Amino acid sequence: MSTKNDLFLRTARGEAVERPPVWLMRQAGRILPQYRAIRNRLSGFKELVETPELAAEVTIQPVDELNVDAAIIFSDILVIPEAMGLPYEMVEKRGPLFPEVIKSEADVQKLTSGADAAAELQYVYDAVALTRQELDGRVPLIGFSGAPWTLLAYMVEGSGSKTFSKAKKLLYTNPKLAHQLLEKISETIIAYLKLKVESGAQLVQVFDSWAGILSPAQYREFALPYIKVIAESITDVPVTVFSKGAWFVYEDLGQLDCQVVGLDWNTPPELAREWVGPGKILQGNLDPCQLYAPPEEVAKAAVAMLDRYGRGHIANLGHGVYPDTPLEGVKAFVNAVRAYRYK
Repeated sequence: MSTKNDLFLRTARGEAVERPPVWLMRQAGRILPQYRAIRNRLSGFKELVETPELAAEVTIQPVDELNVDAAIIFSDILVIPEAMGLPYEMVEKRGPLFPEVIKSEADVQKLTSGADAAAELQYVYDAVALTRQELDGRVPLIGFSGAPWTLLAYMVEGSGSKTFSKAKKLLYTNPKLAHQLLEKISETIIAYLKLKVESGAQLVQVFDSWAGILSPAQYREFALPYIKVIAESITDVPVTVFSKGAWFVYEDLGQLDCQVVGLDWNTPPELAREWVGPGKILQGNLDPCQLYAPPEEVAKAAVAMLDRYGRGHIANLGHGVYPDTPLEGVKAFVNAVRAYRYK
């Protein structure tokens, strides 16, 4: 099936394009009234994630409403720990909660991993295949996974946290156990992403949402080596690595076998280009809070960002769009990028 709007994929491959493509992390979500209407009639977030027909529908909603240049499958990074044998609950207004957490080597040994764990996530692959079918080539479809360190953080901490001190404590007190867990998570991510690609994902993104809470030395020991193996294992489609807050390893990210490096809003584009190097496409990085401004100010900020990046850039935010962001702000951002042309 050919893709009618392949601007996103051409950019990710480093080809010459007329303008930057645009999409938003968390574009399928509460900013859209269509999403809220579906979500409000369900038992919870997980029912939506685990029902392929509904996941496909909400994945396509922002393509219809916002006219973005890519869709990203509606799912959750924590489906992987659950498939490995560590179930979680999504508590309204609080976030994820793991009734059981990883505390010992015995806990790690009990986990399923690799292809066996990935096989538990058929509902995700069904959603990917159905979405590709229903998109009918309008725009490319992105698949994604959490990065090993970020998934470990939840599996050890048991919930979201400002510090993830329990997870970081493990790195200091039992690094061997941390590596054993990271190995199992990485094997599962690779099998999972490969099955997503087989099901129809045309690019995959690895989200290291909690990269920035590690020191440079810790990140190079407990995160980068595993992301490196994942990036090298996905060979059929482009790979994006987004390590939020990890400006201190941009040079290392530039050496990875990935095509795109995602940036958070704290990183000046000029420095990112210098640190990452010339061989990568950059993605980002407008402050999500910028979209609260009047639409004309949002449009100005978007154009200013695009001017600073120049070519080799995918327009996005520096993290996911916030649930209470006004829809007119989101549309002003997308429309400004779509109207932009390289000189």
